[in-house]
Amino acid sequence: MIVDITPATSAQIKNPDFAAYVRMYDEIYEDFMQQVAATGIEIDPVDRSEEAAEKRRALRKKGVQIRNTDRSLYVNAISPACVACRKGIGTATFFISLKCHRDCYYCFNPNQEDYEYYCATTRNLPAELDEIHTDGMEVRHLALTGGEPLLHRDEAVAFFARARELFPGVDQRLYTCGDHVDEAILAALRDAGLDEIRFSIRVHDVEHARQKTLERIALAKQFIPRVMVEMPVPPGSGEIMRDLLLALDEIGIFSINLLELCYPFRNAEAFNSRGFKVKNRPFRTLYNYWYAGGVPIEGSELECLDLLDFTVERGLSIGVHYCSLENKFTGQNYQQNAGQRVPSMYVLSENDYLLKSAKVFGRDVPPVLTALRRRGYTDYTFDEDTQCLTFSVDAIKYLKGLDVEIGIATSTIEQREDGPVLRELKIDLTTPQTFKRYDI
Repeated sequence: MIVDITPATSAQIKNPDFAAYVRMYDEIYEDFMQQVAATGIEIDPVDRSEEAAEKRRALRKKGVQIRNTDRSLYVNAISPACVACRKGIGTATFFISLKCHRDCYYCFNPNQEDYEYYCATTRNLPAELDEIHTDGMEVRHLALTGGEPLLHRDEAVAFFARARELFPGVDQRLYTCGDHVDEAILAALRDAGLDEIRFSIRVHDVEHARQKTLERIALAKQFIPRVMVEMPVPPGSGEIMRDLLLALDEIGIFSINLLELCYPFRNAEAFNSRGFKVKNRPFRTLYNYWYAGGVPIEGSELECLDLLDFTVERGLSIGVHYCSLENKFTGQNYQQNAGQRVPSMYVLSENDYLLKSAKVFGRDVPPVLTALRRRGYTDYTFDEDTQCLTFSVDAIKYLKGLDVEIGIATSTIEQREDGPVLRELKIDLTTPQTFKRYDI
C-alpha cells in the first residue's frame, strides 16, 4: 500500500526529516491552488476522491471495464484511438485552424500557443503530412480537430485523402460540433477514408438544438463506420444526459466519450454562475502537462460514473467510456519516460509511466543502510542537505522487519536546452511491511 501524501494525510509521517521534505511539495501544491483561485473561481472545500473510488469499485463489480489504473472506464465498446491514447505512440492530431463559430464557456483553445494567429490562419496539412512521412514517422491513428474543422470542408477532405495515401491502413477520425454536417460532406469524408466521426453535444443548448445534432448523428451512421459523441459532462446534468444516452442508443452509435468538465483558467463568471467549483485536489501528480484543458470541476466525474451505472442498469448497447482528465496525461508521461536512460535506482511505473524511486530520511537512514549492505546492495545515493538516501523500489524487499518510513518519489524526464533533466514531482508514503511492487 502507498499512501497518497496530501495536507490531509501528511500527519501520518512521524520522521521529522521526511515530514519537512513533504512540506515542500505541500507548499508547491498550495501555491498552485492559490493561483487557480486568483482567476476568480472557487475551490471545493471537500475532497471527494474516496466517493469516486467507491463508485469505481461498485462499477467493477457490475462488469464495467477499468483501464489505465482506473483513469478510464467503459462498457460495451471503446474507440481503438482511445486505447492507443494511453501511450500516444503512433498517434497524431492536426488542426486546419482554431477558428470556431461557437463560443463554449469551457473551451480551452484560447490556451493554445499562438491561438489568435491560428484563428486567422490555416495550416497546409497535406504538406505537414508529407513532412512526417518523409521523416519516417509511423502513424496508426490520425485525427483532425479544431476549432471547427468543417468550416474548411475542402481542406478537411483533402487532409484525409492524403493521409490515406501516405499511411495505408491508418485509422482516421474527425471531431466536429455537427453544425456543418450534411450528406455531401459525409459522402466526401467517407470516400476520403474517414473511419470515425465524433460529434460534440452541449447540455446547455436548448432541446431543439440538441435534437438537430442527433439528426445529423443519425445521418452520419449512413456514411461513416464509427459514429461517436464526445462531450464534457457538467455536474447536475444527469437527467439530460440519461435522456441523451437513451436517444443515442436508439440511433445505434458506436460509443460516447464522457469527459470530465474542466475549468480552462478563464470564463470564471460562467462557471460561478452555474455553481461549479474546482476539484479540491485536481491532479494526483501536479505537473505542467501538455493537455491544455485546465483543472477538473468537482462533481463532473461523479456524474460520469453514475452514467456508466445507468448504462449497465438499463442494458444499453452503445459503448460508454468515461475519460478522466488524468487519463489524458499518461500518453505524455510514456513519451517522456519510456526507454530513457536513467539511474538504476529509478524504475518506470506501468501505472502512470512516471519514474519511481525509494527514499528514507534522517534517523531511518542508518538501519536501512545496514540492511542494504548486508544484502550486498550498494546502488544508492545520499544527499547531505535533506539527509535522504535514495535507492530502487525493488530493494524495499530487503527491509522487511525494519520500523522505518519509506518515501516513494515520483519523477519525470524533461528535455531542456542543455539536455534531459530528471525532475522530481512528488513523494508518497509506504513501509517495508505494506509496500506492494504493483502499487507504484
